[in-house]
Amino acid sequence: MSKFYQLGIILLFVTASLTWIGCGDDESATGTQIDDDFDRSAMLEHWVDGFIIPGYRTYSLAIDSLKSKSSSFVSNPSISTLNNLRNSYRFAYNAWQEVSMFEIGKAEEISLRNFTNIYPTNTEEILNNISSASYNLELPSTISQQGFPAIEYLIYGIVVTDQEVVDLYNNDDRFKDYLIDLTDRLSTLTNLVYTDWTSGYRETFIADGGSSASSSVNRMVNDYLFYYERFLRAGKIAIPAGVFSGSPLSMHVEAKFTTPLPINKSLYLTAFSSFQNFFSGDSKYIGSGPSLGAYLDYISNLTDGADVRGAIDNAIDNVNTVSTTLNNDLQKQVTEDNSKMLATYDALQAITRLLKVDMLSALNISVDYVDADGD
Repeated sequence: MSKFYQLGIILLFVTASLTWIGCGDDESATGTQIDDDFDRSAMLEHWVDGFIIPGYRTYSLAIDSLKSKSSSFVSNPSISTLNNLRNSYRFAYNAWQEVSMFEIGKAEEISLRNFTNIYPTNTEEILNNISSASYNLELPSTISQQGFPAIEYLIYGIVVTDQEVVDLYNNDDRFKDYLIDLTDRLSTLTNLVYTDWTSGYRETFIADGGSSASSSVNRMVNDYLFYYERFLRAGKIAIPAGVFSGSPLSMHVEAKFTTPLPINKSLYLTAFSSFQNFFSGDSKYIGSGPSLGAYLDYISNLTDGADVRGAIDNAIDNVNTVSTTLNNDLQKQVTEDNSKMLATYDALQAITRLLKVDMLSALNISVDYVDADGD
């Protein structure tokens, strides 16, 4: 599914009247073409073996656990099985943050991200689906009725107390069926992507180490930037903070139902850490390797140019510093002191400019997706 379509999907987070505000920068320019000998294929190999495949393996195992705990809960709804399910849900949701940026290959083909984590979830349609017992989760129109946000609603937000959740599932099998369908759907999608990477796409991806617009590096960099700009910067921080709407939208935070132990800040920090590690090439699975940061260092030395990598690293450090001030519950942060959310957005936005202007210019890569907010 195209990135233009994904861009339209993110607007589901806000009302149709919201206007994206641009910063006025010209961010489509690329640098002068130079001949370099940086081993792009080695970088692709490190991306695949250090981040993508092991990340999807971890995520796949987490989804298997979520599916198992869901089955145990619906077979015997109790406080104990509900807590086990919630723990598995939290782990899987965090694992998702580490692979969400890799919307390429099979993941892009099946629109994995849209079917996994579009929020806020449509609670009205979820209840209609359960009531009618008639729905097709493969339809694009149902993306806001499934995935992690929908599961969260069913195990945290549908009623008030834990005992009420248990009673609901004990008394109505339709809720059991929908929960199982949601976890089965996540499992099916995840297996499709992981199997594709481990059944030939790895080799195809690594072999395409050229510098054309359709090469693996160029496509991956664009997907990486698109994810950062739309789903990390905008989805997790800017939209709930009201950057584009002019007023805060606290109900648009990620994982808004997970009380009394909120996880939305944790999800944001995991996503940002994963973004940072990918840039620096620091894999928790196999250690350090060729990266975008190293590529920028190479270009800087080759051309005696600006220290783009250093500027990005400094901006990343600033985001990490500012993010420590956020409340563990981002919904509470928006409602009680939104200035810290806005400060976090400003820090994230500084990275956006460095990536889309300085980095792309240095690496001679053009933006291949629609820049709807101009920043």
